[in-house]
Amino acid sequence: MAKNIETLEQIVLTRVLRLNAMVQGLVTGIVAGLGVFVATNWLLLKGGKVVGPHLSLLANFFIGYRVSFVGSLIGFVYGFVGGFGVGYFVSKMYNWIASLKEPKFPGHA
Repeated sequence: MAKNIETLEQIVLTRVLRLNAMVQGLVTGIVAGLGVFVATNWLLLKGGKVVGPHLSLLANFFIGYRVSFVGSLIGFVYGFVGGFGVGYFVSKMYNWIASLKEPKFPGHA
């Protein structure tokens, strides 16, 4: 009985946290998309002679993006897709590396 408790404690103490890749991708995608959306609309509300010359350079990467409200929606979609891909990939890589580092116990999968 004491040996089983020690083994259980060892499993609990050495277990590495696993990330849910889908949730990580969704959260990262929403944050990235909202970043582009808010930045674009912030510049629109701020106004001025020239609105967002630096942010307009995103049009080189995001087809259809402009510094406008419609462009902010397009930028949100592109930001979400890119952020989702990065978050999903990072989670999968983390889980894979964690599985390599995790000690294997006899009789446990």
